[in-house]
Amino acid sequence: MDIHSIPALDLLLRGVLLGIAASALMDLWGLVLRRGFRIPTLDYALLGRWIGHMPRGRFIHARIGDARPVPGERALGWAAHYSIGIAFALVLLGIWGLDWARSPTVWPALLVGLGTTAAPWLVMQPAMGVGFAASKSANPRATRLRNLATHSVYGVGLYLAALALA
Repeated sequence: MDIHSIPALDLLLRGVLLGIAASALMDLWGLVLRRGFRIPTLDYALLGRWIGHMPRGRFIHARIGDARPVPGERALGWAAHYSIGIAFALVLLGIWGLDWARSPTVWPALLVGLGTTAAPWLVMQPAMGVGFAASKSANPRATRLRNLATHSVYGVGLYLAALALA
């Protein structure tokens, strides 16, 4: 039996592959920013630290960098990053379906990529002590532009991965 004959399984497999590929392109972009231009990007250990404090009932921090480190926070952060990337890829496929995945166009992927910026702006940054849309960061405008660029790269990654699988 061909996996493509089972739509739910096809959707899940494509979502996992799209999410991994798009997240990896996002990571490559972050590496270029850090090493090539010395522009800071999110340390996924801090994402892991934030998540690691949740089972203890701590969801909001004044400054996540000042919070007590959590064992395995770096691995937890990286796992969360890729899991979130897969989840958003599944959102893309849930909205536009397998027809889009089999014949992808750039706009749905870019729209989802840009839409994912809401997660850091409205949830992660406020909970980690950086304020809504990085309003408490050293340079909010630069942080917001970097967030938009990074999440646009994720959207491009969704599109390119879908093209490769089509």
